[in-house]
Amino acid sequence: MADIKQAVQDQFGKVAANYLTSAVHAAGADLVLLADQMRPFPAASVLDAGCGAGHASAAVAPLVREVVAFDLTATMLEQVRALAAQRGLANIQTAQGDVEALPFEDERFDHVVSRYSAHHWPNPAAALREIRRVLKPGGRFVLSDIVSFDSFVLDTFLQTIELLRDLSHVRDHSAAQWLALFAQAGLSAQVNASWPVPLGFDAWVERIATPPQNVAMIRALFDTAPAEVGAAFAVQPNHDFTLQGALLVGEKPVR
Repeated sequence: MADIKQAVQDQFGKVAANYLTSAVHAAGADLVLLADQMRPFPAASVLDAGCGAGHASAAVAPLVREVVAFDLTATMLEQVRALAAQRGLANIQTAQGDVEALPFEDERFDHVVSRYSAHHWPNPAAALREIRRVLKPGGRFVLSDIVSFDSFVLDTFLQTIELLRDLSHVRDHSAAQWLALFAQAGLSAQVNASWPVPLGFDAWVERIATPPQNVAMIRALFDTAPAEVGAAFAVQPNHDFTLQGALLVGEKPVR
């Protein structure tokens, strides 16, 4: 049986092109917020950790000196290069590898960004230590991702449907859990923004090629969910629903 990192490569290697065209990934208020975080730093070198199809890289590249788009999956990096060529973004370069063992020297980057990737990291504490290592003093890590709930009931439901949809899913952490992980890694952090993420059910499962039997199980879970789950997820009759996103910003102390 493959480990979780191999599962990520296997899963996303087959559907990488879907993430280049996915409306959820190609647009969103958080892309604007993320770009705004980089706008004051036109000379910056930025790492996009777990870049996927490169939408975060493309959002910040016009505003900074260079972006290194970094991902575990080679076919995702092909999508990044296609997107960069399409938009004429010559300052994006790609590199393949693991966020838990970044192949970059200490204090290489002014800033690190990551969008809709960290819920696949099996050891986020190790990844955050590596991110802190490659940040220059005073540099920031800007994380945009789906966040979970403080409620055990809602958290359990979220992790269940996420795993049924995508076997490479690890965990949607709550904002409080992320803040604690940032602090443990030596990054002073705050939640900069949060927003609802409406999801069309059919597109959500088709994008990652969820097996039909799992799709049926997720639908059944929505149909039989307690009232508080239906309300928190804003579940619609056609199973469209809403998750929560958050933008966290952590800063490496200046020596």
